[in-house]
Amino acid sequence: MNIPADLLYTKDHEWIKVLDDGTTALVGITDFAQSELGDIVFVETKPVGTELSEHDVFGTVEAVKTVADLFAPVDGAIVEVNEALDAAEVVNSSPYEDGWMVKVSLKDASQLDALMSAAEYSEMVGE
Repeated sequence: MNIPADLLYTKDHEWIKVLDDGTTALVGITDFAQSELGDIVFVETKPVGTELSEHDVFGTVEAVKTVADLFAPVDGAIVEVNEALDAAEVVNSSPYEDGWMVKVSLKDASQLDALMSAAEYSEMVGE
């Protein structure tokens, strides 16, 4: 299972990658989550401009057998939605690259300190 060391992780199986500008971040679901969900057929996110608080639902992922909520790892606002999600299967094939879900502006970077490292996430999912 792929758990990149340069990302931070939530207990709800989202990942976050702070971009070089330090004020925005990409958010998606982990390789573990997509493998547990199975074939993803639809992804729906809240629109650009939506203000989020940590743990708010920012969208849903629909797989053949289930629908799962997506939870914000930090406070922020959605500044971009990944247009590649029109082909939802990209989340299965590339959860950390092409299959990111939203780009958010960070309100409080100190919230990142509460998230898990790759090693901690790996231990949580038993890898």
